[in-house]
Formats: sequence, C-alpha cells, structure tokens
Amino acid sequence: MSAATQNSSVDPADVERFSRIAAEWWDTKGKFAPLHRFNPVRLGFIRHHALERFGGDASVVRPFEGLRVLDIGCGGGLLCEPMRRLGFAVTGVDASERNIGVASAHAVEQGLEIDYRCSTAEALLASGEPPFDVVLNMEVVEHTADPAAFLRDTSRLLAPGGLMVVATLNRTLKSLALAKVGAEYVLGWLPRGTHDWRKFIRPDEVRLFLSPEPVAVEGPFGVVFEPLANRWREGTDASVNYMMLVKKPR
Repeated sequence: MSAATQNSSVDPADVERFSRIAAEWWDTKGKFAPLHRFNPVRLGFIRHHALERFGGDASVVRPFEGLRVLDIGCGGGLLCEPMRRLGFAVTGVDASERNIGVASAHAVEQGLEIDYRCSTAEALLASGEPPFDVVLNMEVVEHTADPAAFLRDTSRLLAPGGLMVVATLNRTLKSLALAKVGAEYVLGWLPRGTHDWRKFIRPDEVRLFLSPEPVAVEGPFGVVFEPLANRWREGTDASVNYMMLVKKPR
C-alpha cells in the first residue's frame, strides 16, 4: 500500500497530480518555476527565525550543525538541499514515490546526504521517529485531506524547544483572484487545477487547528510578489501568501 493511501490526511488526487510532473521539479523554467522564484524569501525567513530560535552564528556557512530538520511534503527537494548546505541533518518526506525518486537522484548528483522517505507525518509518528528541531510545513497543508489533523501531527513531531514554519495561502477573495484565477488561468504560472481555493487556510484557522497542542503560534507574516522586480519579499499583506511560526516550549 502506498503512503498516499495509508493515512487520512493525505489527498491521493493531489499526490497523483504532483507525481505526474515530478520530473520537472528542478527545471527553473518549468511548471515549478514559481517555487524557484519563491525559494529565496522562504529560505531567508527560515534561516532568520531558526538563528533567532537556536542562537546560531549568522557569520558561518553552516550555522545549524547538530540540528535535525524535517521537510514534510518535500516534493523534489527544493528546500531540503539548501537546508543541508546550512548544516542541518535533513529528512525529506513526501507521499509521492516519484517525487522522492527525483529528490534522491538530484541530491546524489549534488553530493548531498539527505534522508529521503516516501512516507507521511502520521507514519512518522506511528513509527516512534525521534522528534525534530525544525519542521518545514511549506505549501503543503492546502493540499491535504484533513488540514487540522495534518497540522497537529506535524507539530507533534517537534522536539521541546522546536520550531515549525508553516507557509500556505489565505482563503480570501484576493487570493481567489490572484493565486487561483490569475496564477493558473490568466498568467499560466501554475498548471490548471494545482490549487483548490476552498482548501486555502486562513491564519485564524491555523491557530484554531493547533489550539489543542502545547505550542505557541506567531504570525501571519505576509509574502508579496513584486511584478516589476519579478521577485517575492516579506511584507505586511498576508491576504494571499503568508507564513507562520509554531514554537514548542523548551
């Protein structure tokens, strides 16, 4: 039985959709080009808040030596590889075997040691996986069948003092116009059907879903696109893309 069918939070239709285009993960001009453009702001946000949380030395190349990071829903490894270069011991988990195959092959080509697994958050919890210092929950919760259970499960994979970064799309009329209709049907940035606007998550829902867990939730931190510069940056507008911090007490 595949990872996509073992656990209720996984949406098999979304797993299949991304599996069909798995070979394009590392094509900067292909179907995942928007994620490549999005990566710098994601990486800067993660690095800044991880340094703040764990007190690393910002002047060194690998400030996170000795820390474990989980990238859940890792796709082709676009975040796993830079996390490894920053010194983290990286585990990348995805429900798609094809995604994991692409990610593993690319890591080998780059000479990077990354623990890739075709699995799910539920399976990691059930197996007694040791907790992680950092969990990256990036652009995946809106693709799950049960976002509340998924967020709670991923938070339970945090070690005491750990940090989870959540990035997702807000369910607003603006995001319907820009992230769904605009990005998929007008500009063609994403394949049609990539997102279901009804599954976008509001920041207050992230807080509600995580309220039973012993964690503190901060944000939202807005992420906005600058068309003239063709780049993303952090901003105050969280009505479309945003990130949040989930901290487990020490």
